[in-house]
Amino acid sequence: MSTYEITCETLAIIPTDNFCSKIIEKDNTYLVNKTPMQIIENSCSFFGSSYLGRIKGTKQLIGVSHKAPIIVEESKEIIFFPTSSPRLYECCWISLKNILQYKKNEKNSLIHFNSGFSLELDISYGSLDNQVLRATRLESVLRTRKNA
Repeated sequence: MSTYEITCETLAIIPTDNFCSKIIEKDNTYLVNKTPMQIIENSCSFFGSSYLGRIKGTKQLIGVSHKAPIIVEESKEIIFFPTSSPRLYECCWISLKNILQYKKNEKNSLIHFNSGFSLELDISYGSLDNQVLRATRLESVLRTRKNA
């Protein structure tokens, strides 16, 4: 595939060799000829904003600008968070809404998605927990403002 837009079905975007991405959805897996960052940027644009605009929004809503979670699409509450600095090629992007649970797995972390899929990531549990908590705070502020 040459293009991809994030949907509610998207679980994770993982970098692969040759500047491509592995897209994991609830029922499918795709290889896309774009980096995870390009997919995130394209999806933000598809839903009417820029990636930098989404980052600015996150900073305004919860005060986070480093490894910031972003609202890809507001009405469906599609929020993704990076596993490391988005500037790094190895950065994966994970859907908050689709996480069932996550736990420590030796030196890494294991995410169980509500579809039954599990993903092991080369990220410490503490770092993953921090990213999930930031994304959850963003989701909470978004919901509060939508319902006000």
